[in-house]
Amino acid sequence: MTRELTLAQLEDEIATLASHIYAGTCRWLELVAELDRRGSWTESGCGSCAEWLAWRCALAPRAAREHVRVARRLTELPLIRAAFAGGQLSYAKVRALTRVAEAESEKELLELARALTAAQLDRAVRAFRRVSADDAAAAHAAAYVGYTWDDDGSLIVQGRLAPEDGALFLRALEASRDRLREREWEEERGPAGPREGGAAGPRPTNADALVAMADTALASPAVRTAGERYQVVVHADVAALRAGETGGCELDDGPALATETAKRLSCDSSLVRITESAGDVLSVGRKTRTIPPPIRRALQQRDRGCRFPGCENHRFVDAHHVRHWADGGETKIDNLVLLCRRHHRFVPEGRYSVNALRGGGVRFLDPWGAAIPNVSRPPPGELTQLLARSAPLQIDPTTCESGDGDPLDLELVVEALLEVCR
Repeated sequence: MTRELTLAQLEDEIATLASHIYAGTCRWLELVAELDRRGSWTESGCGSCAEWLAWRCALAPRAAREHVRVARRLTELPLIRAAFAGGQLSYAKVRALTRVAEAESEKELLELARALTAAQLDRAVRAFRRVSADDAAAAHAAAYVGYTWDDDGSLIVQGRLAPEDGALFLRALEASRDRLREREWEEERGPAGPREGGAAGPRPTNADALVAMADTALASPAVRTAGERYQVVVHADVAALRAGETGGCELDDGPALATETAKRLSCDSSLVRITESAGDVLSVGRKTRTIPPPIRRALQQRDRGCRFPGCENHRFVDAHHVRHWADGGETKIDNLVLLCRRHHRFVPEGRYSVNALRGGGVRFLDPWGAAIPNVSRPPPGELTQLLARSAPLQIDPTTCESGDGDPLDLELVVEALLEVCR
């Protein structure tokens, strides 16, 4: 059993199986290269070997294209292929080497790969493959960011940035993710960081970080002084909200929204009432803040984060009306509850519901009306036993050339690459 292994046995088993995986990956790529050479993937109606690989082996299209590229290069690099087949090189290292190696330079590059870690090798190769001034100008000329609204109302963002601008964007995305994580620690556990043995919350995704970047940009004083120009506007028909009917809700210059989504967004937002008759505007009311700051602070103090059972999310929580304002619900703390954005979509878009109980308690119901117990998730089941597959390879825990792990002198390594590949 896995639990009966000592720490040393566990580490050796992981390292040994990793080398078996690398050797198996090399064999798999050799087969992919042969399939690509034969062109038999056309019999399945696919337009390329990568397209067939993505379909038949359940890979993402980008990963499939990269695997085909590496497979093609391996046929030209016998020394690297032999080290890969023996489990000495990881796929990450081979992928980096195949970007620059040639038959005349692969011996020296192979020795370099044995000394560097996978991350160091990848960084060195990226620095080596620097571009000319003309290439840099072309990259800036080709930069763009575009967006489209999908059929389901989702926003699809597509873009292309020059290398240095792309690096700046990635650093901003990374900083935004780190800030989300730090905010969760501060709100839940205090400035000292996570408590020992405490459960870790969900890691912020790139999508979370991008939305946070947008929130930060719109929250800056320079943007706020612009008044209404940069606000997200939702048009909602009050009668449709009260009756629970579909339609009548949409983003300004954007797609239609579900009635439940409009209800969620209006839980904690500024409202402008517009009275119309036969399409003519009769009056435009004053903007009112649905959740006043004092009530918001009291709500934050009471709930401390999302109240949905089992949720430990404390970042980007919204104030939700238990009885919605469109149904006559009041904006008071007894009728409010904090929900994270994911669970706010559950109520009511996911057909979940919440009832207020005496003493400030709440009860959540699933789409079938059953109460959701306010308990944490049960612990995971027993780990399945890993069965090592025998193979005629001389592989042990020391087979993989993971690298020395010494600090990387990038300038020296790039100079070596230039000398080897000259």
